[in-house]
Amino acid sequence: MPSSPRTIRTRALVSMTAMVTLLAVAGCDDDGGNEQGRASSEPSAAAPAAPSASGLPGSLTGQKLSWSSCPAPTAMQGTGEKPGSEWECATLKAPLDYAKPRGETIDLAMIRAKATRPDKRIGSLVFNFGGPGGSGVSSLPGFAAAYDTLRSRYDLVSFDPRGVGESAGVKCQSDEEIDASDAVDSTPDDDAEVKTAMADAKAFIKGCEKRSGKVLAHVDTVSAARDMDLMRQVLGDDKLSYFGISYGTELGGVYAHLYPKKVGRAVLDAVVDPTEDPEQGSYGQAKGFQLALDNYLKDCAKKGTACPTGTDPAAGADRIVAFLKKLDKKPLSTESGRKLTQDGALGGIAAALYDKESWKYLTLGLQEAMQLEEGNMLLAMADSMSGRDENGHYSNINAANAAINCVDDRQRYTVTDVKAQLPRFRKASPVFGEYLAWGMLGCTGWPVDGTTDTPDVSAEGAAPILVVGNTGDPATPYEGARKMVQELGRGVGVEVTYKGQGHGAYNSGNACMTKTVNAYLLDGKVPASGTTCR
Repeated sequence: MPSSPRTIRTRALVSMTAMVTLLAVAGCDDDGGNEQGRASSEPSAAAPAAPSASGLPGSLTGQKLSWSSCPAPTAMQGTGEKPGSEWECATLKAPLDYAKPRGETIDLAMIRAKATRPDKRIGSLVFNFGGPGGSGVSSLPGFAAAYDTLRSRYDLVSFDPRGVGESAGVKCQSDEEIDASDAVDSTPDDDAEVKTAMADAKAFIKGCEKRSGKVLAHVDTVSAARDMDLMRQVLGDDKLSYFGISYGTELGGVYAHLYPKKVGRAVLDAVVDPTEDPEQGSYGQAKGFQLALDNYLKDCAKKGTACPTGTDPAAGADRIVAFLKKLDKKPLSTESGRKLTQDGALGGIAAALYDKESWKYLTLGLQEAMQLEEGNMLLAMADSMSGRDENGHYSNINAANAAINCVDDRQRYTVTDVKAQLPRFRKASPVFGEYLAWGMLGCTGWPVDGTTDTPDVSAEGAAPILVVGNTGDPATPYEGARKMVQELGRGVGVEVTYKGQGHGAYNSGNACMTKTVNAYLLDGKVPASGTTCR
């Protein structure tokens, strides 16, 4: 989704994590707070030792992880089923503030499944599924089938990054407060609605300070990259093998910049453009989601009368705009008693654009909403993006997303800035433009200053890194892959293109893409830069 359902608060590149929930909550066949980290599985620290080459004390770099059976994901992680017996969980201790490596520590929640061919084992393959704000502990088991071949030679490992889930997870509001905010319009139409939205944003920020003030300055991407290098050392790997998706590509790029000689085999899929500031990123997403929606409308139009938006794609886009304007005045009822608002419908539509396989659910959701005037399915898909489960509990994906973005990004925009950009954003996307333009206010009034204009991902001397772009990606437009290759530096980034639809490429099921990435990760075969899969 372009951002959270309350984009006035967050500028987000939301993770593929949401798609796990989407497919679960859709449940359709083809027919039709522990804020300071995990309390369990504490690692036993090694005996006090001299600082390591990384500058961290040996008590951290030499800690032994105590792996044990995983519990079910917590509400902060997004809830769900307890993972199977092949999964183990542990807690890694890391400095709260890397400027004070011997100071206070936080607990980072980790999960792994050991390699199925230990005699052929390469090492650990660490995953980040994006967000920022997605829980790797809850996500990896859900995606694991797609990486089964890689598991033959790697331990599959993921984690909740700092500020996320059970790794000192940022919390800002209660479930009830988040539900209440759903009534606030994220695309205000007049000064009164702007005032209401800004008041809601101020209350959100106040809640973040009250509940999580101690960690807000320390959930930045650079610190998360340093966590990954500590993780590498504790896991016993000489170099980091890494698979980053969406925001995970930015995290991987920052790691490569900090530790170029420690980069092993790394894949960056669904690439965030490291050269764009928040305004440029939001504008690019407006175009990206509109492109994905237009592609859906063309596909839907081929189905004739079964398509709720009609047989003319251009007219179909106009129908969706009219439908959303109608919802702005009169939300739809649902079986739960909650209302499908304009924001909720936008969230539901965007959720389905992350994966071409979900287009059929978008068709069903639009049929229900536009023809029957019931909002059940679109609301369920919107909930998947905001981390709300069927019991009304929210994960901390939106709170973490705001906290990480706002400590990373130096820019702070004003209402005047947004109003000046609205015509350009509307032109880029009649459906998503306003939503993403107002989302630029996500860090306005944040209590912690941002650190950079754009992330530094230059990585001279690093081993070759696969940089995978999808021409139809809505959330991380294709152009970002080429920019990442350029920024990583000559001889580092290897560009691979997938001509397809959806967010990301490896999990698309495309045989060429699977073969290319697997050959690189398993056998070290670096493809020619410019390789294209269709």
